[in-house]
Amino acid sequence: MSYDPTLINSTVPHSARIWNYWLGGKDCYEVDRQVGDQIRAANPGIIEIARAQRHFLVRAVSHLAGEAGIRQFLDVGTGLPTADNTHEVAQRLAPDARIVYVDHDPIVLTHAEALLTSTPEGATGYIDADLRDPDAILEQAAKTLDFTRPVALMLLGITAHITDDSVYAIVGRLMDALPSGSYLVLCDDTEVLDPERMREMIEQWNEESDNPRVNRSPEQLARFFDGLELLEPGVVSVSRWRPEPGEGRPPVEVDDFGGVARKR
Repeated sequence: MSYDPTLINSTVPHSARIWNYWLGGKDCYEVDRQVGDQIRAANPGIIEIARAQRHFLVRAVSHLAGEAGIRQFLDVGTGLPTADNTHEVAQRLAPDARIVYVDHDPIVLTHAEALLTSTPEGATGYIDADLRDPDAILEQAAKTLDFTRPVALMLLGITAHITDDSVYAIVGRLMDALPSGSYLVLCDDTEVLDPERMREMIEQWNEESDNPRVNRSPEQLARFFDGLELLEPGVVSVSRWRPEPGEGRPPVEVDDFGGVARKR
């Protein structure tokens, strides 16, 4: 696997690198840290959103690889490697799990080797592709995944980068290619709990970045699951999707909603 380092623009912030910075990673540039700090100053809750989304990934993958028996995962919008990546969570429970990661940021490609570790029984792959081209994703993923068997499609924090309603058809195209018994895991930012700060965050991001985002309502996010069988508790704040047993009180909500659904 190779990459062209001239494709990496260190003067323009990128969401994968900013997200990595918020999660405590070091794979970012000064421009990413500056914009990340500006967004965090405007909306301190973004750090909790980033962490809650990662914990949601861990719980969802743990359920799918464990109780649901899923052995294949297609993770689109991977971002930079951090702790508890999809393959690590899945293969802890199911060593024979097969995972394909998808992203189109050149700097993610430079770190893909960290995502390509695998148990001897399983497999991991990396695709340099864009969510806007689902057919290319499916064609390349078929080299690692068996589309006659159930697959979990992971879309965490990525659909917001397609700012119009074409995103529903794109996700639908990916799900249509997966067999019965497959799953969709999806979440993204909302404006439910702190509308003013979340809108300000998006406005600031879109002024600084060449990769714009949009916040969607929980109802708009629920549309992605139309025709699928939503698992309990439905589309909720990701911090409240099957949280680990705690002190008996529900976890604090964050402005990032999502769910998990099964294809009949």
